[in-house]
Amino acid sequence: MTEFADAAPRLRVLNALTNEEHPCQALADCLTLQETWGSLRGRTIAFVGDGNNVATSLAQAAVMLGAHVRIASPVGYELPGRVVDAIAGIARAGGSVELVADPSAGVRNADAVYTDVWTSMGQEEEADRRLEIFAPYQVNSVLMSQARANALFMHCLPAHRGQEVTAEVIDSATSVIFDQAENRLHVQKALLAMLARS
Repeated sequence: MTEFADAAPRLRVLNALTNEEHPCQALADCLTLQETWGSLRGRTIAFVGDGNNVATSLAQAAVMLGAHVRIASPVGYELPGRVVDAIAGIARAGGSVELVADPSAGVRNADAVYTDVWTSMGQEEEADRRLEIFAPYQVNSVLMSQARANALFMHCLPAHRGQEVTAEVIDSATSVIFDQAENRLHVQKALLAMLARS
């Protein structure tokens, strides 16, 4: 994507999704949280699972808005150190990022709990191994009970019920997954409108 943008400097290039980052999703996530809370400042957002593109962009956006982001991943699947350092460097208003291996420690007293699929596109050959490794990271009612009362549940969709999240959590009253999905439309329209005016 960077090469494309460099080759066509007069064009506006948006990162809708790469293996490394998913900024349009993060904008929708932060809009959803702002609609619910008013501000992310001082809030704790737990991401449970693979330290992937969604975790990266969520942390990037949320720390700039003053949130504490705690990412719980199995050893070997956490965000790379250089990514964590870069995220820490853009934190504002007390925002921070922390990596933990224990999912319970990750969600403790969190205001929102976020997860994503365990096997992304292009990783299908690893699916069986990932199912075994990530099983302790399933977001279920026991794990959610360690977050704050009425903590929000978030997922970028599509979800695999019974894998990374159970039906009772994804269908709960505190699940904001459909608000996130709707807000993807709104933030991407806003991005296009902004770029059309610049």
